[in-house]
Amino acid sequence: MDVTLEKTSELEGVIVVRLVEDDYKARVKSELKEIGQKRQIPGFRPGHIDMAQLQKRFGKEVKAHVLNEVASDAALKYIEDNKLDLLGQPLPLVEEEYDLTATEFVFKYEIGLAPTVDIKLDQSVELDYYNIAVSDNMIDDQDKALRNQAGEQVPAQEYAARALVKGVIRQLDEEGKEKEDGIMVEDGILAPFSFKSKDQADKFEGSKVGDTIVFDAFATCDGNEAEIASMLHIDRDKVETVRGNFQITISEFIVHKPAELGQEFYDKVFGKDTVHNEEEYRQRVSEMIARALEPNSRQLFARMAEDYLMETYGKDMQLPLDFLKKFMARNNSEIKAEDIAGEVERAVPGIKWEIIENKAAETLKVEINEDDVKAFAHAMAIEQLQSYGMAHMADQMADYLAENILKDKSQRQRVVRQAFNGKLINSIHNAIKLNEKTVSIEEFRTLVDSLNNASGAAVAAEE
Repeated sequence: MDVTLEKTSELEGVIVVRLVEDDYKARVKSELKEIGQKRQIPGFRPGHIDMAQLQKRFGKEVKAHVLNEVASDAALKYIEDNKLDLLGQPLPLVEEEYDLTATEFVFKYEIGLAPTVDIKLDQSVELDYYNIAVSDNMIDDQDKALRNQAGEQVPAQEYAARALVKGVIRQLDEEGKEKEDGIMVEDGILAPFSFKSKDQADKFEGSKVGDTIVFDAFATCDGNEAEIASMLHIDRDKVETVRGNFQITISEFIVHKPAELGQEFYDKVFGKDTVHNEEEYRQRVSEMIARALEPNSRQLFARMAEDYLMETYGKDMQLPLDFLKKFMARNNSEIKAEDIAGEVERAVPGIKWEIIENKAAETLKVEINEDDVKAFAHAMAIEQLQSYGMAHMADQMADYLAENILKDKSQRQRVVRQAFNGKLINSIHNAIKLNEKTVSIEEFRTLVDSLNNASGAAVAAEE
């Protein structure tokens, strides 16, 4: 057996595999024997057909199969032994029909080579890193949110924003009087702050316990049957029969009272005896906000690092475009021949980034293992639980949810990919020199918008 690489260009070539009879003869004989022992052949008991008959009946079929496998294995071993970095997979090149009566054969495989990229990621590389400043307004807003979350519903004598109104609801006739045998809800509850009609909601402004307010039930919710049925305690099929005004005689308001600053509140939010006064509380709130903002800074850094690497190493990168067109045409039969060039052109940025990403990972010795995957899935699970308002259950449920995420094949692939990206960006962050800057949230958003606009303009220019 003889295997060689014939370069047709800097990044393209043909692997040539030359086989002689000794390279495949024994394997052909072995497979023919196996057919004789296992296959049901009319006129012969299993294991009682001679080699001559096997050769006559199955010789060409088996020889063709073995030749292709031996040649393919040899080409792949050559690629592995010579550490060839390929794009796509080798493409068998069939020049003519093989004469299976011959003893020597030549197989050829077209390949496309990835360009050599020497990526440098050390203290000689400097990139900006934008931290978002935590403002007093952010702390005030977060304080308000925390105190609302820890607050309670309490009765009140006067209407206030987002108050629930309790009382007796009665149906009125066309003259505005209580309707005989009309609907009466003794334990009625209204939420004016959720009314679709501002005019209806405004009727409750300034109201007090004991007042009677006339309202149009249909107008409060744009005639939503489910809401009206719930409000008036009736079946949905009766909603259309109760158009008109109703009145509620207010017996009570239920308002939300935010928690007061104090040790009980501090313990509830941050744990027992970890915060002792307002100064410490605001400092912990500031730290909480900073942690919540950090992913934004990391995401922006990841994007800027990718832009830097693509500009530095991808701009002038050459690819084996002729091979890539053949590879895409061979593996995507639904794409029309006239569209192949355009499809390859659109794929080029992604191919370049994959090459750069892999080389960067190789440079920084970034590898992903099962512990990394599990840790990322665990963090993802906690984030999901928090978004569902279940932060208090995160510790108990995160492992179970993470395990379920990883059981799903598509989700697992996504987690592996994201864990790898996160580890790579973290390694780049630690390897290079950071020019750290602190900006306001407004400045940060402006920066992101400018990058988005620049990216959009670049895409439009390419199209």
